[in-house]
Amino acid sequence: MRSYLTQGVTVVEIRGAVDISTAAEIRVHTDAASASRGARLIVDLRPVTFLDCATLGLLCRARRRALEYDGRMALVCVRPWHLRIFDILDLAELFEPRASVRDALPEDTGRVARRPR
Repeated sequence: MRSYLTQGVTVVEIRGAVDISTAAEIRVHTDAASASRGARLIVDLRPVTFLDCATLGLLCRARRRALEYDGRMALVCVRPWHLRIFDILDLAELFEPRASVRDALPEDTGRVARRPR
């Protein structure tokens, strides 16, 4: 896992399997990225090989925290079976997964957000 800044947005790139045993480490990164007023956060799930309900809880928490601080959270997710989980749980509309970090950047950075196909 790594966190980095691009165009004023914090990107938390999560790798490997995400489950209850790895959730606490990831939460440290997402909490730090979503804790300041006006925080802009992108969570990149492209390198994730496995996710479970702990992942969904982390994402919901990060989004809620960002919104509480008048910020924004975007999600990058391209694996069909991950996207299917979001669709089945009616979370696709809430998170609006994007195909790349570039696509997830806020429009005020000059990028256009697009949903993966």
